[in-house]
Amino acid sequence: MTQQKHYPQHLDLEPVMHVQGTVRLPGSKSISNRTLLLAALAEGETVIHDLLASDDTMVMLGALRSLGIQWDEIDERTTRVHGGAGVLPVHEADLFMGNAGTAIRPLTAALAVIGGDYKLHGVSRMHERPIGDLVDALNEVGAQIDYTGQKGYPPLRIRRGHIHADRLSVRGNVSSQFLTALLMAAPLMAKDHAVTIEVVGELISKPYIEITLNLMRRFGVTVEQDGWQSFTVRPGQRYQSPGSIHVEGDASSASYFLAAGAIAGGPVRVEGVGRDSIQGDVRFAEALEQMGATITRGDNWIEATSNGVLKAIDADFNHIPDAAMTIAVAALYADGTSTLRNIASWRVKETDRLAAMATELRKLGATVEEGPDYIRVTPPDEIRAATIDTYDDHRMAMCFSLASLDGKARRGNAIRINDPKCVAKTFPEYFEAFAGIATNELF
Repeated sequence: MTQQKHYPQHLDLEPVMHVQGTVRLPGSKSISNRTLLLAALAEGETVIHDLLASDDTMVMLGALRSLGIQWDEIDERTTRVHGGAGVLPVHEADLFMGNAGTAIRPLTAALAVIGGDYKLHGVSRMHERPIGDLVDALNEVGAQIDYTGQKGYPPLRIRRGHIHADRLSVRGNVSSQFLTALLMAAPLMAKDHAVTIEVVGELISKPYIEITLNLMRRFGVTVEQDGWQSFTVRPGQRYQSPGSIHVEGDASSASYFLAAGAIAGGPVRVEGVGRDSIQGDVRFAEALEQMGATITRGDNWIEATSNGVLKAIDADFNHIPDAAMTIAVAALYADGTSTLRNIASWRVKETDRLAAMATELRKLGATVEEGPDYIRVTPPDEIRAATIDTYDDHRMAMCFSLASLDGKARRGNAIRINDPKCVAKTFPEYFEAFAGIATNELF
């Protein structure tokens, strides 16, 4: 399904004088992997249109096939999933989950509830990403999940437990994917009694929970909310296929092109997300507006343009942590020091993004203060040419391509991106799309 790109070990980007054009976005990773699992758990067949073709979705599709869920490609952008009606045909499997948090966490909850004998493991970085809060929440109500490596982290061994849940609790301040996993598994637990999930402490990344709740409704399950502190699934609800479903374009991926329009003139339009998107990351455009860009929104598109002069920003980005990375690089073009706050979750992503972002911005000449949950960026007088390390993190590669752009405040420079193939995690065609909006030869 994924079209493999044969990128070299590094990619050299020449300075870009101006950007203009339209980009059709790939499907949202968050929506794609949630939809695949819900379709697998539902009654009936689900035809999924515009499913993201990437490493992370291939991980989920591979795991589902190993679990006995049948799916087939209708065409390059359309996949049919034959639902298991809450049952997985294969009760013993060894599942490789790559570095896909959107796959391993919901699958862990579903497998623990359904029962069987399963091993889940991934790349070395996956074994450094926490999963203990989710495992603790499940084990406390009768699941049997063991760590086969370091406590609190994958790899995991899931055996058949005896779930007797009517109330679960999970911390909300590490990853919203833990709550998403419990919510998606809750209808499997709520066969003859209601199940309530309580959030302990602050819930981060609330817009991603809204995606989960929206998609669960599309598959026939309604969740009752008490603010952001508790969520209840009433008994008797089962996942049922909506027949067909369309995956929105990826709003996080939109951020790079919208930021390019804000930095280097535009207009740049992204298609696949618009004013009615269910993804919280579309609010990235509001941050660009605060920085002085002009944003126009349609039903299925967003457009950015500016005079190339950006204002410094000081804002809380807890709600859009992935897209906030793009703001950190856009801050190179601002008229002063920008501060991104409440982004502690960066530290438990594909890499420690706070440390990685600080290191790479300094290579470009920026003055950077890295705190436990914030980053403060003072732009240099002149952006330096630099070789950017990407830490096997797709968003690092995509973000730092922006440092090749020319803005009014300062000019971009030649940028070498190491390991450019890491973009295959969510956007295999990224560098081609980026070159497509450049008005000069990019590489």
